[in-house]
Amino acid sequence: MIKLAQLSIWPLLRPHFGRFAYPISFSASVLALALLAWYLGILRLPVQLALLPFVALFAWNAHRRRYSGRTLAEHWRWDAVFVVLFFFLLECRYINPSASFAEKFMDHGFLASIMREPVVPPLDPWYAGGHLNVYYYYGSWIVGVLGLSSGVASRLVFNLGLPTVLALAGVNLYMVGHLLLDRFRWLPIVPLLLPNPASIELFLLGNPLSKVAWDSTRVIADTINEYPLFSFTWGDLHAHVIGIFNQAFLISLLVIALSCWGRLSERARLVLIGFVALSLGAMPGINSWDVLLYGPITVLVALIVWSAHRHEPSEGRVNALHLLVIGPLAAIALYAPYYLTLASQGIKGVGIVPSPSDPVQFLLVHGFFVAIACAACAGDLRRRPYLALAAVPFLLAGYAAAAIVAIPLVSLAIRMIGQRPEIRPEDLLVALGLGIALFCEIVYLKDNMGDQYFRMNTVFKFYIAAWLLSGVGTFVMVGRALDREAVISRISAVPCRVRQGVVIGALILLLVSPFVAAGSFSHPHYTLDGLAFLDREHPGDAEAIRYLQGIPGPHVIAEAKGDDYSYAARISSFSGMQAIVGWTFHQFMWRNDYGPIQERIADIQAIYEDPSRSVGLLRKYDAEYLYVGDFERQQYRVSLPESGLEPVYDRGGVQIYRVAGA
Repeated sequence: MIKLAQLSIWPLLRPHFGRFAYPISFSASVLALALLAWYLGILRLPVQLALLPFVALFAWNAHRRRYSGRTLAEHWRWDAVFVVLFFFLLECRYINPSASFAEKFMDHGFLASIMREPVVPPLDPWYAGGHLNVYYYYGSWIVGVLGLSSGVASRLVFNLGLPTVLALAGVNLYMVGHLLLDRFRWLPIVPLLLPNPASIELFLLGNPLSKVAWDSTRVIADTINEYPLFSFTWGDLHAHVIGIFNQAFLISLLVIALSCWGRLSERARLVLIGFVALSLGAMPGINSWDVLLYGPITVLVALIVWSAHRHEPSEGRVNALHLLVIGPLAAIALYAPYYLTLASQGIKGVGIVPSPSDPVQFLLVHGFFVAIACAACAGDLRRRPYLALAAVPFLLAGYAAAAIVAIPLVSLAIRMIGQRPEIRPEDLLVALGLGIALFCEIVYLKDNMGDQYFRMNTVFKFYIAAWLLSGVGTFVMVGRALDREAVISRISAVPCRVRQGVVIGALILLLVSPFVAAGSFSHPHYTLDGLAFLDREHPGDAEAIRYLQGIPGPHVIAEAKGDDYSYAARISSFSGMQAIVGWTFHQFMWRNDYGPIQERIADIQAIYEDPSRSVGLLRKYDAEYLYVGDFERQQYRVSLPESGLEPVYDRGGVQIYRVAGA
């Protein structure tokens, strides 16, 4: 389905973007397909109808003979990047597929709910009668639409989603390499597969890979500092991970604007603005934290492009002011129904960080990029040693980690001022990435995570963008450093077959590495079925969930309440039906009202323990089914009424009842 959608719009983009039309069409087509399906969901029409325009375009292009072996062969590298990255992560999911820990219950629950009843806003699987407009769900929608379009069950889509995200992100960053580098164009992809310095230290200290992976994301005290390689291999199909492909797409579009605006035709500029709107507008729905950064970044890039091209003849020209104004406005317009229905609690304010990061811990997260940035700015610092004074205010204020990045950040800012109007995109990307890291040292966004973890979410969500921006920018700098006559002459002296062998060996190593590392997983399973673990660990639930998955349409089912990150809410999470209440703290975070949640907790207990109230309470929440398995019997003294409940399932220690008349 991805390839069908991509090939259907590629010929339309070729006149405007030339060889870059092929990579642009990957993410653009996925976002366009999801958006069309989303509007169909608003209208309560089958979302699969969104495929029809793509099928029609593909047939039309085929009729016009716009596909040929020669033209497709010219673009094999883009497909190779997609396929290699897709299968690398597919292998990781094949070895460790279980949707059984961290927030995987939630991730599969969103996906299963959307695929069971693809309406907008989607139904909240953990809150009967509620919708997912209390949280950003659009990333799950994108993945779910691909599953519905291809007829793949949610238990498999769960493990196909992240390989798709990585592959799309890789294509976008490979495009950045082609835009900015003459050689070593694969280097911008490296940040997607790069471990952080902490993981290297932990590995050298002899820790097992599982400990290396986890501890390397808990380096800075009371925060989460994930990096893409961990997020992908950890396997949560979560909002911040799904958003990586869209971040990479917007980065590539902004690099096109920075490096190619003057060469683009008017139509190409309009299409580019449209794609920026398509990407930027999707960010609040995929991961709202992203737009807080990329909204201002898009405005900044538009201002830079306008400054560089403001002397162009204005008559009949699409200029950067259109990117500045029309881009954000179109982003809002495209996704306006999402914003109008959003009921999220949002951010409660901005605070000053009272306890900044330890500088050593900070470097164990950002050290690679800081080192490359400092090396790139070394010449500027030699010529202007006074730039080091930029660290002094932060040191005096007690923000030592911020002082570390202040020096290369100020150096890059001075360099870009001297480069005007043609600012090098990699300098801007690095400055933005380091600027976000510095921002997180000084300021945090207030939420309801409590006093100890006051900036956990700020660091968690913003560090992904900081990693991508500074990572892509610094590795473009590395590419430029390598692309020097002395270096190229040495590389050219190596026999061609040896160089080809190194490339092939690196690709083989990448594809073999998941199986080499399989021993670090406690229970490698070798399947793409995310629910296969149920057959081994909870066979009664596994069979009952299959039964429930076979019942079409939206339904509410009563199951036991339990703690977050436990086995609770497994029926709603895996069947896509709505529970009366699922993981309670998540619901409190989303809805910020503990009263109704406490009421539901008490009502669920009464349903299982007070036969005189069971049926009435089930009808209160429009629940059609009642589930009784081992987990319910552990949580409650189950005592059900003799009438009002019709047994519809009784196997493997699980009984399912239907409310009479429901």
